[in-house]
Amino acid sequence: MDSETVVRTRRSLHAVAELVLAGPQHRDSGTIRLRACAGGFGTVAEPWLRVVGAELVGRGRAVSLERTSCVALGAALGLGVGAPDGVYQDGPGVAADHAIEVDPAAARWLAHCFALGEAALRALFPEAEPVIWPEHFDIAVTVGAVNYGVSPGDAFQGEPYAYVGPHALRQGEFWNAPFGAARTVRELGGAGGLMDFLEQGRRLAGGA
Repeated sequence: MDSETVVRTRRSLHAVAELVLAGPQHRDSGTIRLRACAGGFGTVAEPWLRVVGAELVGRGRAVSLERTSCVALGAALGLGVGAPDGVYQDGPGVAADHAIEVDPAAARWLAHCFALGEAALRALFPEAEPVIWPEHFDIAVTVGAVNYGVSPGDAFQGEPYAYVGPHALRQGEFWNAPFGAARTVRELGGAGGLMDFLEQGRRLAGGA
């Protein structure tokens, strides 16, 4: 699939994560945390909602994300949509009534990247709970003053990538990003490469 389709899908899913999942969940249950789930991502508390591929699932319904808006999704499920109030300043910058479009193949690829990230983070850091944060739309843990995670892409890197971000920046060839180190999921070549990268980052950041 072409990169524009992936970026458009990622931005649309980010909008759904913020406006339809995290915002209502924060107002109902007091948390913005989201989680990876089979085929996508979902809430961790009321309202119980999941994005699976190119569908929003919840309240006994499955609603297509292929051509819609967050306002329309909220109306379909009886939700008041909108970003969490006063929690963060970042986000996708997508208005609730803005048209969104999710390509099913691109959504599956991004869900696969989240799943790889969750599996690697759970294996390396069993004491930590991976969280998908709606402001950046990445799955991450923080252990020993170091952030570890997988992003589906952003302004820094347009395609999905893994990262290691020490709170105190390190020096050296490994540290190739303004926030630490990053490698694309394609470059890493799968679960083994992703694990190796995160483990190397843990060693070099002094977290081993």
